[in-house]
Amino acid sequence: MRPSLAFACFLLTVILVHFTAFSSSSEQPAVLCHNHERLALMQFRESFIIDKHACAPTLSSYPKTASWGSRGADCCSWDGIECDQMTGVVIGLDLSAGCLSGSINSSSNLFRLLHLQKLNLAFNDFNHSVIPSALGNLSMLTYLNLSSSVFSGQIPSEISKLYRLSSLDLSNNLYTNPFRRLLELRKPDLKSLIQNLTNLENLDLSYVDAASPVPSVLANFSSLTTLYLKHCGLQGMFPLAIFQLPRLETIRLSENSNLTGYLPEFNFSSQLKTLELWSTNFSGELPASIGNLHSLEFLDLGYCYFRGLVPSTLGNLPNLKFLNLELNYFLGSVPPTLGNLTKLNQLNLKCNQFTGFIPPELTNLT
Repeated sequence: MRPSLAFACFLLTVILVHFTAFSSSSEQPAVLCHNHERLALMQFRESFIIDKHACAPTLSSYPKTASWGSRGADCCSWDGIECDQMTGVVIGLDLSAGCLSGSINSSSNLFRLLHLQKLNLAFNDFNHSVIPSALGNLSMLTYLNLSSSVFSGQIPSEISKLYRLSSLDLSNNLYTNPFRRLLELRKPDLKSLIQNLTNLENLDLSYVDAASPVPSVLANFSSLTTLYLKHCGLQGMFPLAIFQLPRLETIRLSENSNLTGYLPEFNFSSQLKTLELWSTNFSGELPASIGNLHSLEFLDLGYCYFRGLVPSTLGNLPNLKFLNLELNYFLGSVPPTLGNLTKLNQLNLKCNQFTGFIPPELTNLT
C-alpha cells in the first residue's frame, strides 16, 4: 500500500474511534427539569396545605406534593410530574387525590408551566375557588380534569380556547347534603364552551348547571367516544345525529327531566356500549334496530315515557349485562328472546303495562 493511502486509512480510523467515543459520551441521562419550572412547582405546592379531610376516601389518596424536593433537584422524578424526555420541560401534572386544600386563582404559579399537555387536579378541595381564567394560557393542553374538587361559580370562557383538548372533565363539583351543583354555564353557555373543541374524545360535565339545550354542533365531533351530561338541567330536543357518531361508546344523559327526544334507527357499525337515559323525557317506541347494537353492555331507559311493544330484537344483544325498562308505558308480553341475554345480571321491568305470562326462557338468565 502506498504511504499516502496508508496514512489516509490511519486518519480515517482515528476519526471513527473519536466519533464513536463522542457518541458514547453524549448518551447522557434525561435532561433535568428547568429551574424556573422547579421554582414554579415549589411555589404552587406552598400555596396549599395537606389536609386529610381533602383526601378522597374511596381512592388511593396520598399527598403527592409532600415528597417534592426530597427526591433531589430533578423535578421530573417527583410524584405526579411528567417531563418531555428531550427538552426537560414539564408536560404533565397529575395531583389527583393529592389531599390538597386551599384556593387557586389566575396568579398561581401553576400557569407558568406553559408546556403543560395534561393537567389533573381531580379529587382535591379547592375551597369553592372559581376555575381560573388563566387556564386559557395553557394552550398546549390536551387533557384537563378538574372533577370532584369543590370548584364553584361560572366556568370561564377561556377554556373554549383550548382547541387541542381531547378530554375535558369538570364533573361532580357538588354538595350532596343538601344537594347543590357548584359549577354553572351561563356566559359562556354550553354551546359557546364546546363549539371550538372539535378534537374532544371524552366530555364529562355531569352535575354542571347548564340549563340549556344540547348543542347540535356535538354531532360534528367525529372523535367523540364518551359523553356524560348527567343532571345538567338540559332542555329541549336531544339532537338525534349525536347517537350516530361513528366512535361513540358511552352516552349518559340521566336525571335531565326536561330533556326530550327519541331513539333513532341504529346500524350495525355503532360502537355503543352504554346508553343511559334514566329519568329523562325521552319517549316513543323502541326501534327494532336496537338489536343492531351488538357492543351494548348497559341499557337504562327507566323513568322515561317510552311506549308500545318491547321489540324481540332486544334478545340480539349478546354482551348486555344491565337492562332497565322500569316506569314506562310498555305493553304486551315480555319478549321470550330476553332469555338469550345470558350475560345479563340485572333486569328491571317493573311499573309498565305488560300482560300475559312471564316467559320461561327467563330461567336461562342464571
